[in-house]
Amino acid sequence: MPTPGEKLRALIEGGDHFVAAEAYSALTGRIVEHVGFKAAYLGGHACSAFHYAIPDNGSFSQIEQIEQAGRIAQAMDIPLVADADTLGETVADAYRLTRMYVAAGIAGYHVEDEVNPKHSKHVNGLCSIEEMQCRIDAGVKGRGDSGLVIIARCDELYTSANGGGGGGSTEETIRRAHAYAEAGADAIVFASAPPEQQAQVIPHVRIPVCTLGFDLPGTRFTLSTGWGWVSAAVNHLRMARELMKTGRVASAMEAFTSFPEKYDLVDQSLYDDLVTGWAERTGRPTRPNHAR
Repeated sequence: MPTPGEKLRALIEGGDHFVAAEAYSALTGRIVEHVGFKAAYLGGHACSAFHYAIPDNGSFSQIEQIEQAGRIAQAMDIPLVADADTLGETVADAYRLTRMYVAAGIAGYHVEDEVNPKHSKHVNGLCSIEEMQCRIDAGVKGRGDSGLVIIARCDELYTSANGGGGGGSTEETIRRAHAYAEAGADAIVFASAPPEQQAQVIPHVRIPVCTLGFDLPGTRFTLSTGWGWVSAAVNHLRMARELMKTGRVASAMEAFTSFPEKYDLVDQSLYDDLVTGWAERTGRPTRPNHAR
């Protein structure tokens, strides 16, 4: 039976572009698998905001990310890609965290070259090429024969003016892409970079390219995030305000009745059958329905 990493590799090597759809919880992982996506993606901001109510600025730890990612991966048969930030602060961190991702059943991750604290008011810049190569190499050593896919995230095109650590140089982006491939990265993503700039870089990259949030010609897959957890939070906020103001949520019953897939997504019939079989064999009473 193929490992999660081997499943993801087969998709990448298959040649057809695919989307790893946002999955920020076990249930949303089941949902994206249910509707037909071949892979799923857990972004750092999606996880930090939804599960811990903190920003994704370096204070959100990889242990917390792995904890949630493992729950999602175990609920699905499709491979999960996770945002691994910088994989810690040292190569020892990168090695150990990679082993933890593998143990949690994660198919692949992306590791970035921005310096912590990231995505903050601090003007941080990127780590050196050599530093990033060492992180990737530690990841390669840590994954062993699991097949885990290592995606290098290059933020050179994510400029400081937009909140990133890059300088905006196309030439430097290409140089880093080559170096990361040499270190053992299986794929690369240029996050938060304008599509027109990415289009200038993609033809020069020797390993598969994926995009974050939108599709581009010449890329192998897309990591899609933001739409799921934000929509859920906005809807919860709206309903909470409605409940506070009126004492009821008028649309709640409609939501329940328009979600018949819920029972399949949580394996309701499987657990019902287990309990019914146990009750009948041990002489306990049963009833025709379960709690709603």
